[in-house]
Amino acid sequence: MTELLTKSVAQEQQEEKIETRPGVQRIADFTIVATAVVVLAALGAAALFAQSQNNDKYSLKSPSGIAFSDFRGYEDWSVASSARTDEILKVIVANPTMIKAYKAGVPINGQPFPDGSMIVKLQWKLKKSTEAPFAVEVPDVFSQAFVMEKDSKRFAKSGGWGYAVFNYDATSDKFSADAKSPSDCGFACHTPVKAKDYIFHPYQKR
Repeated sequence: MTELLTKSVAQEQQEEKIETRPGVQRIADFTIVATAVVVLAALGAAALFAQSQNNDKYSLKSPSGIAFSDFRGYEDWSVASSARTDEILKVIVANPTMIKAYKAGVPINGQPFPDGSMIVKLQWKLKKSTEAPFAVEVPDVFSQAFVMEKDSKRFAKSGGWGYAVFNYDATSDKFSADAKSPSDCGFACHTPVKAKDYIFHPYQKR
């Protein structure tokens, strides 16, 4: 009789374990799924925020009608050259069409850049580095994107190039089209290098 009772108790305990495992497993599965949903939601929100920021700036147009969206992806374009004044660091990046022309010898070979060439001059205010063991100035606050776009028909009156300026305000983290960009240092300032298809900076050796 005792043996039967012992078996009965053992069987009940085994059944309880069997019943408990699926419940525990269900809770564990639910926890994993819930965590994954939270992570994906966070990543999705971050992606939407970044997209929103890009959409905000890429919805801008200069007073002359040049769209910032024409230069979409400029953040990853190749560096062609750089320059600096006493206060501003300027990094010149160009789209693949223009980089290809540069590497083919344009404009040194006397040929003009093809339509579709684009260049963006990114400008930062400078500051003295507090980390380097030598005196050096480094980029501080981003301030402006000066853009040029080659379209011989659309910009026939300005040597085939369109010019625009998009200012950046670090406080609001927003870009805005410069209201003075039609009269900004664009075509007039680039006329002295007309023989080089209005481009000051060559593709620098690296």
